Amino acid sequence: MRVEIRIGGFGGQGIIRTGLILATASCVYGDKNAIQTASYGPESRGGRCRSEVIISDEDIDFPKVEHPDILVAMSKEAYLQYVDDLKENGILIVDPDLVPNKRENLKVRMYEVPATKIAEGLGKKIVANVVMIGAFAAITNLFGLEHLKESIRHNVPKAFIKLNLTAFEKGYEYGKSLLKS
Repeated sequence: MRVEIRIGGFGGQGIIRTGLILATASCVYGDKNAIQTASYGPESRGGRCRSEVIISDEDIDFPKVEHPDILVAMSKEAYLQYVDDLKENGILIVDPDLVPNKRENLKVRMYEVPATKIAEGLGKKIVANVVMIGAFAAITNLFGLEHLKESIRHNVPKAFIKLNLTAFEKGYEYGKSLLKS
């Protein structure tokens, strides 16, 4: 098993932390090998940002994602830049409020998760990335839920653990509802 994941958005959305949470859940709390890499512009907020995670049962000998199995796009720019790299029949998860006008001819399984809107409903737009992690978990079934929750506890500031776990649960519920419809 080898899964390549790319998460794209802009600085300030928690894109890099999302990759760290996924990688930590896989290798620290799970029994997989994982590697996480990131790239971002010189701006701390608002610039282009990308996080990549590779999860495998075997050793990972090359840390770069070239054709992801899964793409999470949390900005229009990320969608436009990375959607053509997604493997055929891959999984595309987008925040529809931030990624309008998606192409119709893609040979992928696409899921729309209004992560930012759900996070705003919780009172903190900043947890949209953790809402997306919850939906990602439900849609892909790649992780043990307790592994992800433990990774969230480890990777977010202590004062915000409860909020982030609530955001995760809301995203997970939303992802499950997508699978039913």
